[in-house]
Amino acid sequence: MSTLISSTKLHLNKREITFAVPLYITGLVAVVSVLISFLFWRAGSQPGSEGWISGSQSNPGILYSLAGFLVYLGVQSVATTFPFALSLGATRRGFAGGTVLWAVLVSAYLAFVFAVLTTIEIATDHWFAGFYVFDVYVLGAGDLSRLLPTVFLGTLSMLTIGGVFGAAWLRFGARGPQVIGVGVGLVLVLALIVLIPSAAEILGRFELWWLAVTAAVVIALSSAGMWSLLRSAIVR
Repeated sequence: MSTLISSTKLHLNKREITFAVPLYITGLVAVVSVLISFLFWRAGSQPGSEGWISGSQSNPGILYSLAGFLVYLGVQSVATTFPFALSLGATRRGFAGGTVLWAVLVSAYLAFVFAVLTTIEIATDHWFAGFYVFDVYVLGAGDLSRLLPTVFLGTLSMLTIGGVFGAAWLRFGARGPQVIGVGVGLVLVLALIVLIPSAAEILGRFELWWLAVTAAVVIALSSAGMWSLLRSAIVR
C-alpha cells in the first residue's frame, strides 16, 4: 500500500501537465468555439434561435479535443515514470496500482472542472451572449447527472489506454504499441463486419448505459494489461 500511495504522489508531482495543461486545452477550444459562433452570428444566425441552439449543442469539440492529450498523458505516466519509480523503491504492483489511482484522481478532477464550467455557463445564460461551449449534447446538454460520468469514464478510459500502450513500449519496445494498435484495429473491424447488418436495430435499442459498461470494460482490460506488461518489463 505504501508504494501505491508513493507512486500516486510521484505522478501528482507533475502538477502542470496533470492539472494545468488540460485547462489550457479546454480554454483554447472554448475560445475557438466562441469565435466560430461569432462567425455564424456575423453570417446571419441569431443567438437563441432554435437553429442556433441545436447547432451549437451539436459541437463535440470541447470533449474530443482532450482525447489525444489524455492518451499521451497516460503513455508518459508509465513510460517515463516507471524506471524512476522503481529506482526509488516502488514495487511493480505498487506502481501499477498507483498509476491507476492517479488516473482516477485526474478523471475526478476534470469531471469536477467541467461540471463547474457547465454550471457557470448555464447560470450566465451561456456567457451572456448565447454561446454554447460546455452545455452540449456530448456532455449531457447541461444535465450534470450525465456530464459527470461521461467526463469521468471518458477521461479514465483515455488515461488507462495510454497506460497500457506505455507499458507495452517498456516491455517490447516500439513493436509493443504497434502490435496492440493493429490488434485493436482488427477487433474493431471484425466487430463492425458482424454488427453492420443489425446496425439499424442496435441503434434503435441503444441505451446510454451501454457506453458506461463499454468504458468500464475498456478501463478494466487496460489496467489489467498494463499490470501484466509491467510485471516483466525491463527497466531501461
